[in-house]
Amino acid sequence: MNIYDTANKLASELKSSEEYMNYKVAKEAINLKPDLKEKIQDFEKMRYETQIEEMQTGKSDEEKMKKMQEMYANLIENEDVKKFFDAELKFNVMIADVNKIIVDAVRDVM
Repeated sequence: MNIYDTANKLASELKSSEEYMNYKVAKEAINLKPDLKEKIQDFEKMRYETQIEEMQTGKSDEEKMKKMQEMYANLIENEDVKKFFDAELKFNVMIADVNKIIVDAVRDVM
């Protein structure tokens, strides 16, 4: 089996995984509710901007962090949003684990 066949098999298995399927269903549920989708996008934008600012300055803005925590707390009161965030986290952990395995395998040449 060549490396491309293996990569295609991995891609197929990722798409068949419980983590992928749960994330896809949760995301589709959010997409059906434009108001929730917009609130999540606003939260994600704030989180991204906060992370960038923290990386650039080396410190976190406590006020922004508090506002972001409040936004998150309000969002997860909705069961669909909570399922979405939980599914997203599990999917991202799986992808990070797979990536780590691949990077560890070729670390000696990096």
